[in-house]
Amino acid sequence: MAQSLIKVPPTKNTLIRLKKQIRFLEDGHDLLERKRELLTRLVYERIGEYRRLRTDCEQLLAQAYRCLAIAHLRLGSRSLRQAALGSEPAIAVEILPRRALGVEYPSVTSAPLPLKPVGLLGTDISFDTARAQLAAAAVMLAQLAEVEIALYRLLEEQRKAQKRVNALKYNIIPRYHRTIHFIQSALEEEERNTLFQVRLLGKRIHRLSSD
Repeated sequence: MAQSLIKVPPTKNTLIRLKKQIRFLEDGHDLLERKRELLTRLVYERIGEYRRLRTDCEQLLAQAYRCLAIAHLRLGSRSLRQAALGSEPAIAVEILPRRALGVEYPSVTSAPLPLKPVGLLGTDISFDTARAQLAAAAVMLAQLAEVEIALYRLLEEQRKAQKRVNALKYNIIPRYHRTIHFIQSALEEEERNTLFQVRLLGKRIHRLSSD
């Protein structure tokens, strides 16, 4: 039991200080518990969003690669490479920091840009279709990346909060309670010994005065 106690002198000042500290720790535990619950709720919301976006991305990518395969068959690898060299960016992406419950993650805003022609010779509608489909898939992938990063960081913070809650609940706060109980018992025992000695001294004085 001695190893599970805080090494402090068993005095009244120590007892008062420990009682103040344990109130602070219990308030901190309650705050951490509420934070953990909110983080858990956000994690479940993000998981649902992540699954939906992942399914949509897989469908868009499959469709985009089908269009690219058609363009490859109709134009050939050399014509596709030459046309791609003259292509301008197909999407606009803006990344800003965002914070929720102390967790920072990127907020990604993406949108497709109007497709500009790369020349009338050597390409046909299959090339423009493939460009449009790949741009739409890239926009969706940017959204998926935001949700995935946010989910990972929220999970990490949720695990940290859970560890702190468990440490306070099962280790630190019980250790304070045991130490407070030990000091109270020691002080009560000391008080009883003092009262016993005072009574003995009173009896001796009474005997001496009687003699």
